[in-house]
Amino acid sequence: MNDEEKTIPKSFTETIQLVKQFAIKEIIKETNQKKLYYHTVDHAYAVERRALIIFQALELNQENFQGLKNIGRIKGLIQLSAITHDLVQEYIRSDELYAPRRRPLGLSEMTTINKLFAYINKLNQKLDSSVGFTKQDLKIISQAIRATICNYDSKQDSIYQPLLYQSRPKISVVARIIGLADLGALGMEGIEAYLRESGLIFLEENLDLVPLLLSNDLDSPTQLIALQNKEEIRKRLLKAARFLVNFAKGREARLHQEIQDFTAASRLILQNQVFKYLNPKTIQTIEEQTPTADNTTLAELLNYFQFPKYVAR
Repeated sequence: MNDEEKTIPKSFTETIQLVKQFAIKEIIKETNQKKLYYHTVDHAYAVERRALIIFQALELNQENFQGLKNIGRIKGLIQLSAITHDLVQEYIRSDELYAPRRRPLGLSEMTTINKLFAYINKLNQKLDSSVGFTKQDLKIISQAIRATICNYDSKQDSIYQPLLYQSRPKISVVARIIGLADLGALGMEGIEAYLRESGLIFLEENLDLVPLLLSNDLDSPTQLIALQNKEEIRKRLLKAARFLVNFAKGREARLHQEIQDFTAASRLILQNQVFKYLNPKTIQTIEEQTPTADNTTLAELLNYFQFPKYVAR
């Protein structure tokens, strides 16, 4: 065993904690090796925090957990799934020298599951069955991670998680909670948190623009500016700004359907108290504040996104 496994867990809670420690170390490695801005430990902790808030709201009505007897164990699986759901990030470089990198659909999530389960299965061999993971545990974790896979909705210029719309068989409450928490920044934390996440995602996907975006200096005679057409940079940022508005609209429009599996009382709590920012007023504010006009300048877009304030220098 390595250093983190020298102390054998005496409870399932301790086992969960051990795997979380492994995951955090791996995420930090990924962040440094692949130059990640969004898929960092901060995001993992944010999803865990949001998932626990959703769990606590649902816990008020046990009907939301039908067929699941050990609620304490379910809570642990929620926390673990939240921390580990972005364990690995698989990006593919563009054929062009200066262009966004992209994440193939579902590849990061499946690679994450494989890496996580390799660790868990090895750990399980060293543990008493009373404190180890069961086949049902692994099934729940796998589905929760897959629930975060997003498809692009070309009609709405937005994204959504298709697993949340699967009716038969119904997905587990754990998977639904993780899916909702992963895309829950705007609804649960408000516009500022949403803008921060949007900015960090753009930086992560557009590494070729990072020197410009973090300097905010349009007049700097850097190699990037010399090689990259400013108009193309403007178009990329404008596209991101428009997506930001459309994705916000998508989150508000989809919430009702994504929480349909919960009880009526729980749905009211989620809509009014947990996802309290998903309302017409929030969407209107985002629309009014976000520059999306065809003639928006590069300077205006840089001033809007304010990338440097979201990155520790």
